[in-house]
Amino acid sequence: MDFTSGGFVSGNIVVTMMLIIGLVAASLRARILDKNGVIAAALLGFFVGCLGHWTWLLLLLCFLLSSHIATKWRFEEKTERGLNESSDGHRGWINVAANGGMPALVALIAFIAEDWDNGLWMFAAAVAVATSDTWASEIGCLDNRVRMITTLKPCEAGVNGGFSPNGQLAAALGGILIGISALVANMVMFSSNVSDSMVLAGIVAGLGFLGCQIDSVLGAVLENRGFLTKGSVNALSIIAGVGLMWFYLGTPM
Repeated sequence: MDFTSGGFVSGNIVVTMMLIIGLVAASLRARILDKNGVIAAALLGFFVGCLGHWTWLLLLLCFLLSSHIATKWRFEEKTERGLNESSDGHRGWINVAANGGMPALVALIAFIAEDWDNGLWMFAAAVAVATSDTWASEIGCLDNRVRMITTLKPCEAGVNGGFSPNGQLAAALGGILIGISALVANMVMFSSNVSDSMVLAGIVAGLGFLGCQIDSVLGAVLENRGFLTKGSVNALSIIAGVGLMWFYLGTPM
């Protein structure tokens, strides 16, 4: 079977289904997602894996699992300070849609254009933004050295648009994780020049960090005024990351 080609080929479909089964089992056991979130993630995973590639699904799993770990980090302290989105740390279908909608669209476009090379890096950029933002929120919220991104004045932890040193470091590390994962995915799918791929992986990491800053600005300027929701802010920042990668690649996708 062909395990390197993207799209509807037997090897890609088989591995994708195996990963989805693992995703569902892990989510139910560790309560990473609620019931609707599990269903949404399974559908999203099937869509991404079969239209894109099973390694792309692994990128999403890196985001999901690492974000769950970040969410559970010092969870009791976050709960006491009212900084958690749910009582037990699980996430729902809205979070899945906000963070996975744009990656799914990239997978669809890559499938239609039969361009999984450029599609991989655009997909990775989307996941990098989601990962960087989630890590920054979950880890940075416990750093009291918080400033508003638009004014640089001190503000309370957990406020939309606030950033902290620990949060910025977490955002950078989240982007690096997905950049490295994308590099591995590229090595599995293609025999591209390693040095060129490393440059693109670095850009993915950088776009993850930049997308996190865009998210903070949108949160400060629009979400705090009621013009956007948390989910729409996440989606717009991810779209920005994909758009910047598309511009860099100069792809007609």
